[in-house]
Amino acid sequence: MKKLNLLFIGIAAIVVVLIAGVFALEKQENNDAKKVVTLYNWGDYIDPTLLTDFEKETGYKVDYETFDANEVMVTKIEQGGTGYDLAFPSDYMIARMKKAGLLEKIDHSKLVGLENIDERFLDLPFDSKNEYSVPYFWGTLGIVYNDKFVKDGDIRTWKDLFKPEYKNQVMLFDGARETMGLGLWSNGLSSNTKSRDELDLALYTLKKKLTPNVKAFVADEMKMYLVQEEAPIGVTFSGEAEAAMEDNEHLHYIIPEGIGNIWFDNIVIPKTAKNPEGAYAFINFMLRPENAARNSDYVGYSTPNAEALKLLDKDVRENATMYPNNEQVKQLETFADLGQKYLELYNDLFLEFKMK
Repeated sequence: MKKLNLLFIGIAAIVVVLIAGVFALEKQENNDAKKVVTLYNWGDYIDPTLLTDFEKETGYKVDYETFDANEVMVTKIEQGGTGYDLAFPSDYMIARMKKAGLLEKIDHSKLVGLENIDERFLDLPFDSKNEYSVPYFWGTLGIVYNDKFVKDGDIRTWKDLFKPEYKNQVMLFDGARETMGLGLWSNGLSSNTKSRDELDLALYTLKKKLTPNVKAFVADEMKMYLVQEEAPIGVTFSGEAEAAMEDNEHLHYIIPEGIGNIWFDNIVIPKTAKNPEGAYAFINFMLRPENAARNSDYVGYSTPNAEALKLLDKDVRENATMYPNNEQVKQLETFADLGQKYLELYNDLFLEFKMK
């Protein structure tokens, strides 16, 4: 019996040691997590020297992971087990993430520098009062043309893309909301409509009037094709347009008259964040004008930070491609989260157009 008791005591001691070890390991993992800030961002969408400077200044280590589509980003966060401290979704996706309960509310008392953001880009429909997001970059959707083949002034509206002389000369961005938007905007309609009649009109317009002029549907290759003059006209985003124009002096970018798209990429804190303190430290670091200006210089997109804008070169500040005037901005709309039903409808109509 004494030997048996000693055996039980020995087993109990081993269990205690094992439990203590588990607790120690969990504590160490928690401490390690608090030393790391994990970012989930678009590829090449931040100046890497800023990450290094943030690490040196704060003592945090940055773990940087990338995605290539909003849907990919959201799906991964929805599946759980990621522990991202910050993510960088586009406007309409924030509304979807809020509804799905994937985001932490922003504690504004922990923010330093939000007042640097241009007030035009705060309290927007996709996130009123910026309860869940902080602006990161913004831009527009427009038309790039090559003056060797298209005369200045010949393209001013979305409808101008329908001109017969542009047969097989137009590259479209390979996106349902953007392309269906073109069909809607050319009829003076919102790209956030849920009217089947309006969507059918947009599809009819695209198939009847734009189909002969479409050379290709492209995404990341757009800049390369424009620079290499594979086509004289492309529908793309302002940042891509600016990068292309730097490599080919014959390229120009316009925001068509009437309704169009303005987009915002933003910083959010997922519910699964393991280091919220580090997340706020990084947001505040990026809200500093000097850091936001450096980031804009590197990435090439428009900064929403009004104080940072003052630090950029004059030719950048006065660049209408990147910083359109207030009247132009007022014409533009963000893509709203339409819900799964209408998202699928837009995608189905877009695929019907692509298959023509």
